[in-house]
Amino acid sequence: MGAHTVAAARAAGHDVVVLSRSQGVDVVTGRGLADALVGSDAVIDVTNVSTLSGAKARAFFETATRHLLASETAAGVGHHVALSIVGIDGIDRSHYAGKLAQECAVSAGDVPHTIARVAQFHEFAGQVLATMKGPIAVIPKALIRPVSAREVGAHLVRLAAAGPVGRAPDLVGPRDEELADIVRRQLAFDGIRRPVLSVRLPGVYGRGLASGSLRGRADALRGEVTFDEWLRSEDHAPAA
Repeated sequence: MGAHTVAAARAAGHDVVVLSRSQGVDVVTGRGLADALVGSDAVIDVTNVSTLSGAKARAFFETATRHLLASETAAGVGHHVALSIVGIDGIDRSHYAGKLAQECAVSAGDVPHTIARVAQFHEFAGQVLATMKGPIAVIPKALIRPVSAREVGAHLVRLAAAGPVGRAPDLVGPRDEELADIVRRQLAFDGIRRPVLSVRLPGVYGRGLASGSLRGRADALRGEVTFDEWLRSEDHAPAA
């Protein structure tokens, strides 16, 4: 997501500073943030952590947000844009618990902000596949409306330039999908023969995935790139 956002910002003519460990900046420890943010008008936060632990997700997003907001306040940054996920209000579990905690921290902070909720990226199918070991891919039943990460990057840049609005309109993809179905299509496109089994997970998290809330609301903005178009694009890297 970071690469798409940086590309969109540069294409729009903005000067970009990348906040990453490779550039000497660590949002978890706060290292390098103060110097990196000097002269910045806006910060777009697309940081992420790969975990299914709600406690670990909350710890990461709360810590990163605290350090970002403190450094932005010191540097006089006037706009904080936080990337979040559509439909997670009733799914305070796993990774979504961290995103909800992030939204709360941003809303309670002193920096004028925009929270941009978007649907799962098309890359989500491959990310889930990568966690599945063994000959059969057991995929959680999830009703989603996946969106192009490239389109999300451009959306975030437009929001950053427009100024803080609090909660921005949601952005979702153009078509309703079921996660297991797009996983099967990706495997077939990549020439991989592997059975896919869709299983409804128990508890709040499983109910939330299967409820359709992750497809967003009817008034959400719609992206244009479908999952199958994304498969045929340069943004899709076939599985090894």
